[in-house]
Amino acid sequence: MSAREQSPLQKRLYTIIFGTETPAGKWFDIALITVILVSVTVIILDSMPEYHARYGDLFHDIEWGFTLLFTAEYLLRIWIAHNRRAYLFSVYGVIDLLSILPTYLALLMPQTAPLLIIRLLRVLRVFRVLRLFAYLNEANQVAGALRQSARQIFVFFAMVVTTMVIFGCLLYVIEGPDNGFDNIPVSIYWAIVTITTVGYGDVVPVTPLGRLISAMGMLVGYAIIAVPTGIFTSKLMSGAARKLTVNCPQCARAGHEPDARHCKYCGAGLFDEKD
Repeated sequence: MSAREQSPLQKRLYTIIFGTETPAGKWFDIALITVILVSVTVIILDSMPEYHARYGDLFHDIEWGFTLLFTAEYLLRIWIAHNRRAYLFSVYGVIDLLSILPTYLALLMPQTAPLLIIRLLRVLRVFRVLRLFAYLNEANQVAGALRQSARQIFVFFAMVVTTMVIFGCLLYVIEGPDNGFDNIPVSIYWAIVTITTVGYGDVVPVTPLGRLISAMGMLVGYAIIAVPTGIFTSKLMSGAARKLTVNCPQCARAGHEPDARHCKYCGAGLFDEKD
């Protein structure tokens, strides 16, 4: 989809809000990151009973102020974006939306208010401000490796779940309710914490056969840890063999040709005009 026509005001605001090439654009992002960090600090302090009891009303008012500010900024980004759909469904666009939704949801469900901590993800823009595009490329490489290995990991995960169910049922039959294995779900819980090598110790086998099976489960757990790591690593290494490309400053998507000047997804410029 091609970029739409913009008014001079929209172009000017786009350069400031989406770009980091100009001093105004850099200062805008720095100010935005600062406000985000202050907002997250308020959320953290409000979760502490002693501060909530003393400053709860103040924190509530401050948070609503931040939310209205971020809402206005989000709507402004939509208005000035070259490709609104690309921005709305981009990583940055989704994060921007999620950073304001919990406050409005809290009107209906007050318990969702702490979810505003997701606003901290917006500081990812610091990579753009400091021109650390290489780090964004590395993040895209990791995400790509996860996508490519998703099917193998899913199949492996299904096998792990099956193994845990079998181990849990065995211990339920062997140990029974008298030794804390009251039912199959509790036994499967034991299998999960055992095979994952967490071992809370709240449910433990006491019979010799039960302990033998438990030991086997622990050994299986160590083998399980290595398999998905190998799958992911192989995909990551294959991705590292390919040449990395620049990320779009608007929609944060990669995959452009080395000589590309504009994003093939949203049409935004990839570099400063003077480059």
